[in-house]
Amino acid sequence: QVQLVESGGGLVQAGDSLRLSCAASGRTFSRYAMGWFRQAPGKEREFVAAINWSGSSTYYADSVKGRFTISRDNAKNTVSLQMNSLKPEDTAVYYCAAREAFVPSTQGSWYHYWGQGTQVTVSS
Repeated sequence: QVQLVESGGGLVQAGDSLRLSCAASGRTFSRYAMGWFRQAPGKEREFVAAINWSGSSTYYADSVKGRFTISRDNAKNTVSLQMNSLKPEDTAVYYCAAREAFVPSTQGSWYHYWGQGTQVTVSS
């Protein structure tokens, strides 16, 4: 069992940066692939970024590629999402998710544990 707690959301202006963090409980964090997803009001949840168990492979949605960076620190049981050049369309609740596998997925249904989410609002 893994418990995930996100932090770092907030209200920023277009062009600003934010860094989201996700703290995971448990001793086997390195066995999980991790992902970030987001859901805007009235829209379906969408994939943002993912990282494999070791941090050697990362994956991004086209909409955030080149602006967002996912990383993990297995010693600290954390995964982070650095978001640069934020746009109003990035406004959403951002969720951290863990998958009981070494390789991540872009599909939310393949993840076993979810955090409660953190709100990111980007004003124009």
